[in-house]
Amino acid sequence: MNNLLSITDKILNDKSLGDKLKIWKLSNSTIVFTNGVFDLLHLGHIDYLSKAKDEGDILIVGVNSDLSARRLGKGDLRPITDEKSRSTIIASLQFVDAVVLFDEDTPYELIKNIHPDILVKGADYRPEDIVGYDVVMAKNGTIKTIDFLPGYSTTAIEKKIKKG
Repeated sequence: MNNLLSITDKILNDKSLGDKLKIWKLSNSTIVFTNGVFDLLHLGHIDYLSKAKDEGDILIVGVNSDLSARRLGKGDLRPITDEKSRSTIIASLQFVDAVVLFDEDTPYELIKNIHPDILVKGADYRPEDIVGYDVVMAKNGTIKTIDFLPGYSTTAIEKKIKKG
């Protein structure tokens, strides 16, 4: 298999996600889910996603579509990179097992579909305020928060670029 195909094969639609979930659940894999825009991949993203993977066997990353990302109110020029680029870059990470784009404002429906064992978000969230908390807790799952690496954010990179 060529390298690019092995990466893009990790970007799943609803049907291919369902097929993979059946296999992973039959093998009793611990499924971890997290989500984000992941615009301008940086060390903070790598640190966060690798720590999320450390929590289980399978890491599924929900990536906001361009429309969904724009509705987050991060500015008129965001996302800087398009959804195809962002999802492919995330899928290229060795510790990411699957990437799923979502158009909604939140990944709630995706979380209901996946029913992850572990839901991971940044430590800027209180666990009970994390979207999908109810879904994961209803199946006796776990909510984990991960501290961000200080000094690394897409917003900081964007500001630095604008300063020239």
